Amino acid sequence: MLHNKNTLTILFLNILTVALLSSCKTDTTNADVKAALTFYSSFDQGIDADFALGDKQLYTVPNRKARDSAQVGLHKPDIRITKGEGRFGDGLLFTERSKGYIYYPSKDNISYNTTDWSGAVSFWLKLDPATDLEPGYCDPIQITDVSYNDASIWVDFTKENPRDFRLGVIGDRDVWNPNPEGPDNENPVFIEKLTGVKNPPFGKDQWTHILINYSNLNTKNGQASLYINAELKGTRTNIDTPFTWDLDLSNIYLGLGYVGLFDELSLYNRALTHKEIDVLYALENGVHSLF
Repeated sequence: MLHNKNTLTILFLNILTVALLSSCKTDTTNADVKAALTFYSSFDQGIDADFALGDKQLYTVPNRKARDSAQVGLHKPDIRITKGEGRFGDGLLFTERSKGYIYYPSKDNISYNTTDWSGAVSFWLKLDPATDLEPGYCDPIQITDVSYNDASIWVDFTKENPRDFRLGVIGDRDVWNPNPEGPDNENPVFIEKLTGVKNPPFGKDQWTHILINYSNLNTKNGQASLYINAELKGTRTNIDTPFTWDLDLSNIYLGLGYVGLFDELSLYNRALTHKEIDVLYALENGVHSLF
């Protein structure tokens, strides 16, 4: 009997030890998000990125076809750093719609892969789409080597009030639209490739967090999701159109037609989990908190 009691006691203590060790297990979520980071621009120390695996400089170009005319730095008078008005610290303010583009190069800042490509893009916006935006489509971010309709990842506001907010993860144009007729943005085949929300939660006096998650692109089972304020708002599955880039020509364009505040741009080399998205959204001092 004594032997049985001792055995039961030892067994109980072993179970208790395992339970205590499990409960004390360190939460590595912040470290995991940091390890996936490939690019981060807070706009607190100017326009260059705080962290980048590739070129951290911002460029300005008059149009996409004039890449040889690109200038290092911010050369658009309608865009400026605004002190203390960012989501955390300073932010990037777009004051009007104008010609020209600003961008960070994609190469090495995005973990592009020709066979199985995953990643995430995070940033914050502050605007009233109904009163701040001028007529026409507006893309707060667009990542591509050609345009919105050809191997591109973006979010946009539709062109008329009330404006929808949409996610576009669009593969090679010559595959999804080999015989183009009329504008692509009105093509039903194109529209079917989008997901998004009506009456999105933006406001003049509030910041809104946007996260684009994508996984397994350049396979037959690609997927892309839109999160707003850490809530899943839409997902596309079975994305099988290829995304073929000339990586040296691909850029992370900011503020196409956008009027409002933009802050805390960060990119990751894999899709984030829902828990990681929650953590990223709730960081007290933004991505700086990860460091």
